[in-house]
Amino acid sequence: MNNDMPLNYIERIRDYYQALGYGAPYQWAHFDDVPFAPLKKPLAESVVGIVTTAAPYRAHSGDQGPGAAYNGSAKFFSVYSDVTCREPDLRISHIGYDRAHTSAEDQGSYFPLRALKALAEDGKIKTVAPRFHGLPTNRSQKTTIEVDSAELVSRCRQDSIDAAILVPNCPVCHQSVSLAARALEEAGIATVIMGCARDIVEYVGVPRLLFNNFPLGNAAGLPSDPDSQLRIASLALDLLAMATAPRTTEQSPFKWSGARDWQRDYSNAAILSKQEIARRRDEFDRVKADAKRVRAAEG
Repeated sequence: MNNDMPLNYIERIRDYYQALGYGAPYQWAHFDDVPFAPLKKPLAESVVGIVTTAAPYRAHSGDQGPGAAYNGSAKFFSVYSDVTCREPDLRISHIGYDRAHTSAEDQGSYFPLRALKALAEDGKIKTVAPRFHGLPTNRSQKTTIEVDSAELVSRCRQDSIDAAILVPNCPVCHQSVSLAARALEEAGIATVIMGCARDIVEYVGVPRLLFNNFPLGNAAGLPSDPDSQLRIASLALDLLAMATAPRTTEQSPFKWSGARDWQRDYSNAAILSKQEIARRRDEFDRVKADAKRVRAAEG
């Protein structure tokens, strides 16, 4: 496998879940027409918001630390907001990032607040919005469009942001933020996605994508490498300003610093034994059951 080329997540995930016995493949969202809102102000005068699929740490929800197993109890199902005046404690144990090749121990690799604040101090943007917003990763496209994206647009309007950076972490996260980006653009708010699953984002159809060819969970930069995180955030901002039409994709120049075989390994049923496939099916069923309980408790 050529690790310089993007991994085809749609195909890989289709084959993986069929091998686990889940039947008909998931139908990803797809649009021919893509809304596009030009950035209305120079970057230096713009207020930039952050949209994340990471979840706030909840002490009662089991292991959410670096390398934690897929944790359905840590999921959230409604848009949430928190302040950016302090660094939040966000985790991604609730979603299917690449646990084999990254551990999610550096929040800066999936949540670009520190990098954007540094760029604001340097005058690249006016400021980071006073709040960031968490977007659920519902498999229901109808829910994401009609409920979650509508709520997100309302909150971003309240914050009077000029642009939004959206950062997904798992395959479905990439679809969710793509749908949200479309809604924000229709509301006149310019967006850019910092993502690792290029095929999913481009299949949905979005205005701007900064593609990082890294394992899922590192869309904001290389872990423990603040210089890459700063540069990648800067590239995302540049894309906000320079894009003149929808479906504009740029690839960052950074290479994954870990194992070269990460693309071969991710959810690859072809290299799994029957016993491992059965174990993963059991694990995924447990995750779904835990998430169902959390959703019921949230009402």
